[in-house]
Amino acid sequence: MKEIKIKIKKATKGDFPRVVELIKELAEYEKLVPPDEKAVKRLYKDAFKKKPFIKMLVAKQKKEIVGYAIYFHSYSSFLAKNTFFLEDIFVTQSLRNTGIGTMFFEKLVKLANKQRCGRMEWSVNDWNINAIAFYKKIGAVPLSDWIYYRLTF
Repeated sequence: MKEIKIKIKKATKGDFPRVVELIKELAEYEKLVPPDEKAVKRLYKDAFKKKPFIKMLVAKQKKEIVGYAIYFHSYSSFLAKNTFFLEDIFVTQSLRNTGIGTMFFEKLVKLANKQRCGRMEWSVNDWNINAIAFYKKIGAVPLSDWIYYRLTF
Protein backbone atom coordinates (compact mmCIF):
# COMPACT_ATOMS: atom_id res chain seq x y z
CA MET A 1 0.00 0.00 0.00
CA LYS A 2 1.28 3.45 -0.91
CA GLU A 3 2.14 5.57 2.12
CA ILE A 4 0.17 8.78 2.39
CA LYS A 5 1.28 11.84 4.30
CA ILE A 6 -1.40 13.30 6.52
CA LYS A 7 -1.31 16.18 8.95
CA ILE A 8 -3.96 16.46 11.67
CA LYS A 9 -4.42 20.08 12.71
CA LYS A 10 -6.86 22.54 14.21
CA ALA A 11 -9.40 23.71 11.64
CA THR A 12 -9.28 27.31 10.47
CA LYS A 13 -12.01 29.51 9.07
CA GLY A 14 -10.55 28.85 5.61
CA ASP A 15 -11.01 25.10 6.14
CA PHE A 16 -14.68 25.47 6.97
CA PRO A 17 -16.21 25.22 3.45
CA ARG A 18 -14.47 21.87 2.90
CA VAL A 19 -15.54 20.65 6.35
CA VAL A 20 -19.14 21.42 5.39
CA GLU A 21 -18.70 19.38 2.19
CA LEU A 22 -17.46 16.47 4.29
CA ILE A 23 -20.36 16.86 6.73
CA LYS A 24 -22.69 16.58 3.74
CA GLU A 25 -20.77 13.49 2.58
CA LEU A 26 -21.25 12.00 6.06
CA ALA A 27 -24.97 12.79 5.96
CA GLU A 28 -25.24 11.00 2.62
CA TYR A 29 -23.30 8.01 3.98
CA GLU A 30 -25.61 7.81 7.02
CA LYS A 31 -28.72 8.54 4.92
CA LEU A 32 -29.50 11.66 6.96
CA VAL A 33 -30.61 15.14 5.99
CA PRO A 34 -27.53 17.38 5.73
CA PRO A 35 -27.37 20.70 7.58
CA ASP A 36 -29.30 23.51 5.93
CA GLU A 37 -27.92 27.00 5.37
CA LYS A 38 -28.99 28.23 8.83
CA ALA A 39 -27.38 25.23 10.52
CA VAL A 40 -24.14 25.80 8.59
CA LYS A 41 -24.08 29.42 9.82
CA ARG A 42 -24.63 28.28 13.43
CA LEU A 43 -21.91 25.66 13.06
CA TYR A 44 -19.47 28.30 11.83
CA LYS A 45 -20.35 30.63 14.70
CA ASP A 46 -20.08 27.87 17.32
CA ALA A 47 -16.68 26.80 16.00
CA PHE A 48 -15.04 30.17 15.50
CA LYS A 49 -16.45 32.60 18.06
CA LYS A 50 -14.20 33.98 20.81
CA LYS A 51 -15.09 31.13 23.19
CA PRO A 52 -16.03 28.32 20.79
CA PHE A 53 -18.63 25.80 21.86
CA ILE A 54 -17.14 23.15 19.55
CA LYS A 55 -13.65 22.48 18.26
CA MET A 56 -12.68 21.02 14.90
CA LEU A 57 -9.68 19.15 13.63
CA VAL A 58 -8.98 18.43 9.99
CA ALA A 59 -6.84 15.83 8.25
CA LYS A 60 -4.88 17.30 5.38
CA GLN A 61 -3.19 15.43 2.58
CA LYS A 62 -0.96 18.05 1.00
CA LYS A 63 -3.45 20.95 0.74
CA GLU A 64 -6.63 18.87 0.52
CA ILE A 65 -8.80 18.30 3.59
CA VAL A 66 -9.75 14.62 3.59
CA GLY A 67 -11.34 14.25 7.02
CA TYR A 68 -12.57 16.11 10.06
CA ALA A 69 -13.40 15.63 13.71
CA ILE A 70 -15.71 17.77 15.86
CA TYR A 71 -15.54 17.58 19.64
CA PHE A 72 -16.67 19.43 22.74
CA HIS A 73 -16.75 18.95 26.49
CA SER A 74 -19.51 17.75 28.72
CA TYR A 75 -19.11 17.03 32.42
CA SER A 76 -19.14 13.96 34.62
CA SER A 77 -20.50 14.63 38.09
CA PHE A 78 -19.17 11.25 39.27
CA LEU A 79 -15.63 11.81 38.05
CA ALA A 80 -15.84 15.56 38.67
CA LYS A 81 -13.99 16.03 35.39
CA ASN A 82 -14.74 17.05 31.85
CA THR A 83 -15.78 14.40 29.37
CA PHE A 84 -14.24 14.74 25.93
CA PHE A 85 -17.18 14.10 23.61
CA LEU A 86 -16.45 13.26 19.99
CA GLU A 87 -19.44 14.40 17.94
CA ASP A 88 -18.15 13.47 14.48
CA ILE A 89 -15.14 11.79 13.01
CA PHE A 90 -15.17 11.31 9.27
CA VAL A 91 -12.70 10.41 6.55
CA THR A 92 -13.66 10.71 2.90
CA GLN A 93 -14.57 7.38 1.31
CA SER A 94 -11.51 7.08 -0.94
CA LEU A 95 -9.06 7.30 1.98
CA ARG A 96 -10.68 5.03 4.55
CA ASN A 97 -8.55 2.19 5.91
CA THR A 98 -5.35 4.17 5.38
CA GLY A 99 -4.63 4.99 9.03
CA ILE A 100 -6.22 8.44 9.12
CA GLY A 101 -8.83 7.36 11.70
CA THR A 102 -6.07 6.05 13.94
CA MET A 103 -4.17 9.32 13.54
CA PHE A 104 -7.31 11.25 14.50
CA PHE A 105 -7.84 9.12 17.59
CA GLU A 106 -4.21 9.44 18.67
CA LYS A 107 -4.49 13.24 18.41
CA LEU A 108 -7.89 13.31 20.15
CA VAL A 109 -6.70 11.12 23.05
CA LYS A 110 -3.65 13.37 23.50
CA LEU A 111 -5.92 16.43 23.57
CA ALA A 112 -8.29 14.78 26.08
CA ASN A 113 -5.37 13.89 28.35
CA LYS A 114 -3.80 17.32 28.01
CA GLN A 115 -7.16 18.88 28.97
CA ARG A 116 -7.38 16.49 31.97
CA CYS A 117 -10.63 14.93 30.84
CA GLY A 118 -11.79 11.90 32.77
CA ARG A 119 -13.00 10.03 29.72
CA MET A 120 -13.76 10.24 26.03
CA GLU A 121 -17.12 9.24 24.59
CA TRP A 122 -18.81 9.03 21.22
CA SER A 123 -21.64 7.15 19.58
CA VAL A 124 -21.79 4.97 16.49
CA ASN A 125 -24.66 3.69 14.40
CA ASP A 126 -25.28 0.02 15.13
CA TRP A 127 -25.09 -0.81 11.41
CA ASN A 128 -21.62 0.73 10.94
CA ILE A 129 -19.65 -2.50 11.32
CA ASN A 130 -16.44 -1.00 9.91
CA ALA A 131 -16.39 1.75 12.53
CA ILE A 132 -17.31 -0.71 15.30
CA ALA A 133 -14.45 -3.01 14.26
CA PHE A 134 -12.06 -0.03 14.29
CA TYR A 135 -13.19 1.06 17.76
CA LYS A 136 -12.69 -2.47 19.10
CA LYS A 137 -9.24 -2.55 17.51
CA ILE A 138 -8.16 0.60 19.37
CA GLY A 139 -9.46 -0.79 22.68
CA ALA A 140 -12.74 1.10 23.00
CA VAL A 141 -15.64 -0.74 24.61
CA PRO A 142 -19.37 -0.25 24.00
CA LEU A 143 -21.49 0.94 26.90
CA SER A 144 -23.98 -1.86 27.33
CA ASP A 145 -25.64 -0.41 30.41
CA TRP A 146 -26.54 2.98 28.91
CA ILE A 147 -29.06 3.80 26.22
CA TYR A 148 -28.73 7.16 24.53
CA TYR A 149 -31.98 9.04 23.97
CA ARG A 150 -32.61 12.21 22.01
CA LEU A 151 -35.09 15.05 21.93
CA THR A 152 -34.76 17.21 18.86
CA PHE A 153 -36.01 20.81 18.92
